[in-house]
Amino acid sequence: MMRAYNVPTVRAAEDAVRAQLPDGELMSRAAAGLAEVAAARLEDESGRVVVLAGSGDNGGDALFAAATLTGDDVNVLAVLVGRTAHEDGLAAARQAGVVVAEWREGTPDPAVVEALAGADLVIDGILGIGGRPGLPEHLRGLPELIGDEAFVVSVDLPSGCDPEGLVRSQSVFADETVTFSLLKPVHLMPVTEPAVGLLTVVDIGVPSPNDAAVQRISYSDVAGLWPVPTPDDDKYARGVLGVVAGGEHYTGAAVLSVTAAVTAGVGMVRYVGPPAPTDLLRSAVPEAVFGTGRVQAWAIGSGLVVDDASPEQLQVARDALASDQPVLLDAGGLDLIDAARSAPTLLTPHAGELLRLAGRLGIRGEGGADLTARDVHHAPTVIAAQVADRLDATVLLKGSVTAVVSPSSSGVPVLTQADAPSWLATAGAGDVLAGVCGALLAGGVDPATAGALGALVHGVAADQANPGGPVRALDVAHAVGRAVAQLLRVPD
Repeated sequence: MMRAYNVPTVRAAEDAVRAQLPDGELMSRAAAGLAEVAAARLEDESGRVVVLAGSGDNGGDALFAAATLTGDDVNVLAVLVGRTAHEDGLAAARQAGVVVAEWREGTPDPAVVEALAGADLVIDGILGIGGRPGLPEHLRGLPELIGDEAFVVSVDLPSGCDPEGLVRSQSVFADETVTFSLLKPVHLMPVTEPAVGLLTVVDIGVPSPNDAAVQRISYSDVAGLWPVPTPDDDKYARGVLGVVAGGEHYTGAAVLSVTAAVTAGVGMVRYVGPPAPTDLLRSAVPEAVFGTGRVQAWAIGSGLVVDDASPEQLQVARDALASDQPVLLDAGGLDLIDAARSAPTLLTPHAGELLRLAGRLGIRGEGGADLTARDVHHAPTVIAAQVADRLDATVLLKGSVTAVVSPSSSGVPVLTQADAPSWLATAGAGDVLAGVCGALLAGGVDPATAGALGALVHGVAADQANPGGPVRALDVAHAVGRAVAQLLRVPD
């Protein structure tokens, strides 16, 4: 399990270790680790390096690394971009022969522009975890100045990113981010992880605290979380999933979600729907059972249009929502919930569906204005958290980095997964995910774990369906069982 900790927790953990060490020892460890990574990224141990050093400890780490890197075959320019500079780091850099320039405001000196354009390696030590989202005003054009061939290494986080990973902002985009002992939310959250690049953790001796703000399930965790049947289990013990999906106009959603649930290992699927998707399912998934009956959980809404749904579907969906059974609501099913339920509930919107749902619940944007797509784009997990609290439900927000947000009262950290290839952004993929997550709910898994675990398996199945190439949703659904089998064999 990957765990990330919020800024106050990280600071407290580092301060506790720092108090037991000689002055400067913790920074020395960080700078040495950063320099080692940076040196490894220089081809043939030579090249042109630009170090961007801000006022804080990240700037100090970068300057100490600059002092270590400089040599006969490595040309290092340190550019001081903050109001002040880390005194000891700057002294070490100067003593090592590092050339120092300043860009504290306004436009950069032409020599700095030329160095950034021609750099082989750029070390971004501008802002740290204490920084606010966004680049300082004079550095807003910095990303465009860095040459296309430069390898960018950010210290602790890409400068400009929100350390807590909550809001989207202008930032450096790193090829690699080097952080120290503890991950921070910025490294795992949807709006910031794309800027992180390869994440490298340097151990500087800070032990992990107890309470994580963000977690990510690793492949090796799956065996301990997946509901594996025992010899004494029958189909009912393994879980029966009721599915209300599809309609006369969206028949494929029913096939995709039911196929995914069956291949994920649910004990049985009961499907409720009109004739067209029912006829397809009788052929495509002959093990499915049709009509209502005993179930352990419901997956409702994939391919469902409320205004076009059959009376039976709507009645069954409303009865399910009024029951004490776990319910997953996807796509059109999200239109059926207006208030909190007393039973476990998992909502699986994409950004547009989240906007529609949040607006219907009366959630407002900045300054009390109507919520807009920009608000969701700017702070998707913030909006998801508000929906989770209003409905006392877990919200799985789909995307290249999937976030599973639980109600704040639960104390459950945000769970994020980034296991899927970009090819998975295809029609029907969400229907497959709903089937996998529904199967897990029917197997007794809690909504947050079901969401994250389902997203992981969904991504792995997509990769296995056609490694490195385009995938169709039905192939992903068929690959789910093989993906589960492979993950169950990953050693702990």
